[in-house]
Amino acid sequence: MVEIRVAYEGDLRCVATHVPSGVMLTTDAPVDNEGRGASFSPTDLVATALGSCMLTIMGIVARRRGIDLGAADAFVQKEMATTGRRRIARMSVRIDVPKPVGPEDRAALEAAAQTCPVAESLHPDMALDVSFRWAPEGNTASSAPE
Repeated sequence: MVEIRVAYEGDLRCVATHVPSGVMLTTDAPVDNEGRGASFSPTDLVATALGSCMLTIMGIVARRRGIDLGAADAFVQKEMATTGRRRIARMSVRIDVPKPVGPEDRAALEAAAQTCPVAESLHPDMALDVSFRWAPEGNTASSAPE
């Protein structure tokens, strides 16, 4: 079990502390919900958690298989519902792997990402689109985001 302390600072701003390490981060309500949008919103952290969880689980599988993922990136887009209760309606994730990876390893890495603990914890009504961009085999150059 891990403990996170979240302190309300006022003006729709919170400071969260990861108690075991002491690392802190700030959240701020988004502009479209009465905030300043000066930092991650709480729902931005859900998107952040998803992308970092996918890459972390892929990293675990890659390490076990002796695969070099290089400087892989996850690009997460979060869309809020426009009707009904305020919630995340959709997240789209694109994972770019700049190092060549064979088809069998790609399948294992994709399955790992799509079943990471955060993805498995999301509400089933939220749409989740995941895509991967793999470096061509034989190519060691990094791919730039579109």
